[in-house]
Amino acid sequence: MSAINLPVTLATTSVLCLLALVLAARVISARYAHRASIGDGGHPEVTMRMRTHANFSEYVPILLILMALIEAAGGNRIALIVSGGVLIVARVLHAVGMPRPAPNFFRAAGAILTFLLLLSGAAYGLVLAWFQSNPST
Repeated sequence: MSAINLPVTLATTSVLCLLALVLAARVISARYAHRASIGDGGHPEVTMRMRTHANFSEYVPILLILMALIEAAGGNRIALIVSGGVLIVARVLHAVGMPRPAPNFFRAAGAILTFLLLLSGAAYGLVLAWFQSNPST
């Protein structure tokens, strides 16, 4: 068996896959309870669960791609581990906060942490790309 080339990204992705399954199961459960086989059936609870799952699906893939590229480019392992942990916590916080009335700490914290990861990851990726393409700098 060959060595894992992106172990931090693999571990983070694996945990987030479990969270994605939980969020999808919650959508299915709400659809079943409200007999809404397609869409939300006009039920706010189904809409909220669908949006929680959709929001996860909108932000997590790009962050995991960025994380994998940074790891493949030789990014700092500790920074990647911390970022992966923060991403997991951010998405759990957001999911916990979604059904609560706005404004609430959980949803805001999850969103803010996600945006900070996007910004810091993009900046770190650009720096890595710059120094790899300009090694004399």
